[in-house]
Amino acid sequence: MSEQTPENVNETPQEKQEQENNTQETPSGQQESTPDQILRIAELEGKLAETNDKYLRLYSDFDNYRKRTAKERLELIGSASEDIVKSMLPVIDDLERAIKNNEKATDIAAVNEGINLVAQKFRNILTQKGLEAMDTAGKPFDVDLHEAITNIPAPSEDLKGKVVDEVEKGYLLNGKVIRYAKVVVGN
Repeated sequence: MSEQTPENVNETPQEKQEQENNTQETPSGQQESTPDQILRIAELEGKLAETNDKYLRLYSDFDNYRKRTAKERLELIGSASEDIVKSMLPVIDDLERAIKNNEKATDIAAVNEGINLVAQKFRNILTQKGLEAMDTAGKPFDVDLHEAITNIPAPSEDLKGKVVDEVEKGYLLNGKVIRYAKVVVGN
């Protein structure tokens, strides 16, 4: 039977019977669905299937995008190192020629000049690739750029808290520290 709610308090017994006829229960205890409800259920099931399909396609597209970008990143890293190695090949060729000529060389000044030319060529290639050597001597000690090896008494008052000596040169690559300068700091 139906419960008494404020809406159906004033219903006549005939109206209650009609309402019960419209929502008759099947032998399994479920209510029969009206044609409008069946259409609505079919419509909602269709929308659900469509939404699930869109979700699966979107998920698949994202997964493909993630895999593609990971592959492109690996290729970019590989091609970047390839570019650097190709630019270093002339330096290696020059070093091999210098080694060959040093076996027969008698003029030390010529050998030194050759080595200096190869070193300068090497530095120029690295500079073109964005490498920059840090200038540290006499500069204030900076934790973001320097690694203090030791502290010594400052030779003069103006060197207190500044770099007195550079043990190992520091380098920046495109403005980012790739090796900290190892320095001696004056106290």
